[in-house]
Amino acid sequence: MSYQVLARKWRPRTFHELVGQEHVQRALVNALDQGRLHHAYLFTGTRGVGKTTLARILAKCLNCTSKGDDDSAVTSTPCGQCQSCRAIDDGRFVDLIEVDAASRTKVEDTRELLDNVQYAPTQGRYKVYLIDEVHMLSSHSFNALLKTLEEPPPHVKFLLATTDPQKLPVTVLSRCLQFTLKNMPPERIVGHLSHVLEAEKVAFDESALWLLGKAADGSMRDAMSLTDQAIAFGQGEVRHRDVAAMLGTLDHRHLLALVEALADVDAARVLAEIVNLAEQGPDFAGVLDDLVGVLHRLAVAQMVPDALDNGHGDRDTLLALAARFTAEDIQLYYQIGLQGRGDMEHAPDARTALEMTLLRMLAFRPQGVPKPAQTPLPLKATPERESAGEAVAPADTAATSSAESRPESPSEDDASEPHSMRENAPWAVEERPASETPAAPQPTPEPPPWEPREETRASEMAPPPWVEMESEPEAEVSTAGAVVEKPQSAPPPEPRERNDHTAGATEVSPDEVSLHQGEFDHASWLELFDSLKLGGLTRNLAAHCVVDRDDGSALHLRLDPSQAAMNAEVHVERIQKALTEAGVERRLSIVEGELPTEYETPKARADRKAAERHAQAVEALQEDPHIQKLQQAFGARLLENTVTSQN
Repeated sequence: MSYQVLARKWRPRTFHELVGQEHVQRALVNALDQGRLHHAYLFTGTRGVGKTTLARILAKCLNCTSKGDDDSAVTSTPCGQCQSCRAIDDGRFVDLIEVDAASRTKVEDTRELLDNVQYAPTQGRYKVYLIDEVHMLSSHSFNALLKTLEEPPPHVKFLLATTDPQKLPVTVLSRCLQFTLKNMPPERIVGHLSHVLEAEKVAFDESALWLLGKAADGSMRDAMSLTDQAIAFGQGEVRHRDVAAMLGTLDHRHLLALVEALADVDAARVLAEIVNLAEQGPDFAGVLDDLVGVLHRLAVAQMVPDALDNGHGDRDTLLALAARFTAEDIQLYYQIGLQGRGDMEHAPDARTALEMTLLRMLAFRPQGVPKPAQTPLPLKATPERESAGEAVAPADTAATSSAESRPESPSEDDASEPHSMRENAPWAVEERPASETPAAPQPTPEPPPWEPREETRASEMAPPPWVEMESEPEAEVSTAGAVVEKPQSAPPPEPRERNDHTAGATEVSPDEVSLHQGEFDHASWLELFDSLKLGGLTRNLAAHCVVDRDDGSALHLRLDPSQAAMNAEVHVERIQKALTEAGVERRLSIVEGELPTEYETPKARADRKAAERHAQAVEALQEDPHIQKLQQAFGARLLENTVTSQN
């Protein structure tokens, strides 16, 4: 017996042998079991997804005689043994008329076909007209078919198949039950090919089947044909190397090697991988397209790991790679890849454009991010999640400082220390005990700042708080916008000297240095934080830490997991150096972990205090008699989010 190709040998003969298309299978089986048969069915979909196969199975169900010859014997499970079933399988059933509309497009052909519709079936229960590629019929042929398609004889069924339903007249579409067949995903194709090759006793590599499944582009017939070709190419075996050479496609493992080099921030390895690619003579524009596709899948793996497809059989590998990138890096690389794809036509050659695009990804990678990054999956939104590229001020704090170059809110003033001695830092700390500050008489308790004092001002004559006084003011506006009375009984202490280039950082006194020689706890960390003179990403990292433990030689800080991407060795070294200069000589380690609820990070403490100051300032302004007069006279209202500090 001559060899039969796999696509024909393994063509499904019943619904339960059908691979995929469950939505169509379910509708047809239910209609057959319930006897609710339509006179015209239209199957649409790309090539090789089962349109003709479904039509032939339906024709067998309509004419199977295993349960009888009358109309009630129609079944959804044809026996495959009766005369009608065997004749349909062999292609010699006289009542199944298959028409290739692509070769019979004339109206004369259609009229000749319709002349025989009125005659009863010769052998079977129904006369079935299977018209393939029906969209190729001419408009006159469609017009000749309309009347018969709308009201055919009871013994006639029309089964139409097309790859382009948009070309069919709406008058034809409205007369048919339309079923759209879906493309086969690579996972289903690989599963079916594995079953077929095991039954055929052909050795294969699973990775080779993934190459075939991807090359089939959703068509099961194309996958079976490519498998036949791969078996011949590999001398009876289906191996990865042979299939890659046969298809002439880029080996997906080279792309993964490029992505790994990007994850390791290894420019030399990136260029070496491109050299390996160049030996295969690929389309470098296609390489960049595939790389951008991998970056997209990495982003999906970070956000929703369960939604990551296994189209290349590399799902586990991509999940591992996704944890080595930060979300910001992947988005940046994706954007650079798209931009590089558009610039390729202006480059001297495609390889140069690919190399420059990959090097640009590494050059613009944010500095200070750990190499490689470790990102827990899946990513979850957190209230305090900040950008890893810059240090920013709290988003919910309206009080900001205009005197400093960084967008940071200044710390809170205390009555025992003049305003000029305080630093404009983004996170406030507790005030020092009286023993650590310059000796100064403590002021007597004063009423709240929103209650005017009779001896200092009259409620009718006092200027509004936003007017800047030329002379020494009776009251100052605090850093959050609240009015704070200046104590009259306490002389201001002598300000400490500070260098211009370190303005904003409080000097550490000898008393403070001796204080931290003992156990360093979280309260000491909050107290010392502002004097560490940290900045940028390093300060942002430290601001999200709490003291875990201190054994005298090593200080262990615990970092908020949402900021784990910033945990780099360069920042740890800077924090350790700052602590040493402040008198805390310890080996420093920072580990990610859930923070204890009873502790506040410097960042959380700053946010809370800033919110309290802002609320106090808003309340003070609302109680101000001048503002109340404006509200009464002009219907004015106070915009609380515009309340800012005034130095």
